[in-house]
Amino acid sequence: MIAVVKVAGQQFKVEKDQTLYVPRLEGNAGDKLDLEVLLADADGKLSTGSDIKTKVKAEIVDQVKGDTVIAYKQKRRKGFHKKKGHRTAYTKIKVTSIA
Repeated sequence: MIAVVKVAGQQFKVEKDQTLYVPRLEGNAGDKLDLEVLLADADGKLSTGSDIKTKVKAEIVDQVKGDTVIAYKQKRRKGFHKKKGHRTAYTKIKVTSIA
């Protein structure tokens, strides 16, 4: 069974026992989540909108940070340069059940 869920304004295609990184969610490791289902596929039978009876449950595995992204600006022959960096925060979740 496959489902498309909405997490923090983004859509993700998920299956049972799948691990994925989503934008940071509030909570600690071990917390349970109920995800909003947009589309469900059960053996070729699609359901959308108000027809959806599927529930997707997930568990927070860890709070992690992504790779460093560097933003560098420079104006030639002026002596101006600026370097900034950031690491985006992600939440690692595991889909425990799709029913």
